[in-house]
Amino acid sequence: MELPGGAITHLRHVGIAAPDFEDAAEFYRSKWGLVPVAEDSGIVFLGSPASPESYILRVRKDAAKRLDVVSFGSRSTEDVDTLAEALATRGIRLDRHPGALDTPGGGYGFRFFDPDGRLIEVSSDVDERPARALEPGESVPQKLSHVVFNSTDVVATKAFYEELLGLRLSDWLADQMCFLRSGADHHILAIARGPHVSLNHISFEMRGIDEYMRGTGRLLRHGHDIVWGPGRHGPGDNTFSYFFDPFGNIMEYTTELEKIPDEETWVPRIFEINEENSDQWGTANPITEVMIPAQFNDPDRGLWTPSPV
Repeated sequence: MELPGGAITHLRHVGIAAPDFEDAAEFYRSKWGLVPVAEDSGIVFLGSPASPESYILRVRKDAAKRLDVVSFGSRSTEDVDTLAEALATRGIRLDRHPGALDTPGGGYGFRFFDPDGRLIEVSSDVDERPARALEPGESVPQKLSHVVFNSTDVVATKAFYEELLGLRLSDWLADQMCFLRSGADHHILAIARGPHVSLNHISFEMRGIDEYMRGTGRLLRHGHDIVWGPGRHGPGDNTFSYFFDPFGNIMEYTTELEKIPDEETWVPRIFEINEENSDQWGTANPITEVMIPAQFNDPDRGLWTPSPV
């Protein structure tokens, strides 16, 4: 069966789980700046006032820290059905077959495991929330920007997302990290070489440079040490400030992610690993003994395991 071209339109949300649920939920509400849109016992769904997505992050209580699910949007129920059938035909393990979703916003989707064992969701027809433009100085995330995975086989994982999900390569950072897109944004997914399979980081886009710096300052004033930043990357040309959440995941504030100017003529670049490509501004603390192990994170304990929600 032929795969639907461009079936993945964007990144919808990321779900994470941790034992210290209350601390995590409070961090994302009062410090990170997300808005609860639905809550139940041991789970909270968090959105942005500027994003039409029903939610962009969910936090669930569990005995073990894990990445629960990463959700991508698709154009239609037909594309969802076609993609699910095509993946199953190619031996990809489905966790949930296409059907109505019972999470906030509803919609129609299915879940499967990628080659590293991460749970991935693809959905369409999810209800949108009312969204508004952020005001100048309003230093809360306006949308979910991208997610970065650690993989022990970057080339194979990249090939899966390109060949079976239709994402497109924007750039490489040496042979250590590749950046994949679904539209004009430089990347919605990046895959980094790591010693084990894990979540590298989740990135949230701010309104602009001023709001990005105000958000960074808010975290610092609340006693959250910056892991790396503030600075501006070479690949993607985006700003970065990285912080730990309460259970050791890396979260990023960013803005001004590069736009791919011409889809038809774009030629992926290879960036060398050097100080300028790490941080064009030269303002960030060195990426040394803190950030390097931090981005490897703990081995993901949720691999090949369905999420209960």
